[in-house]
Amino acid sequence: MELPKFLLGDNTDHPNSIFIVHTEYPRFIINLENDEVEWLEEFSKEDEAELAAEAENLVEAATAFYDREVSRYND
Repeated sequence: MELPKFLLGDNTDHPNSIFIVHTEYPRFIINLENDEVEWLEEFSKEDEAELAAEAENLVEAATAFYDREVSRYND
């Protein structure tokens, strides 16, 4: 199965949260309510330095995905 790069999710146990799941490396879930990120990968110390630089871009891409999806519902 081929998964999209981002998935939109919600959960009734967290009624105010909207989650974006990034399915490609580095995989993560971001809670747009508070911008908390849960990484689904294990990183070495060397990877962490590179990840810090890339994390901001990934979060921006996830937010842009959400904005695009919401705008499609409103059309």
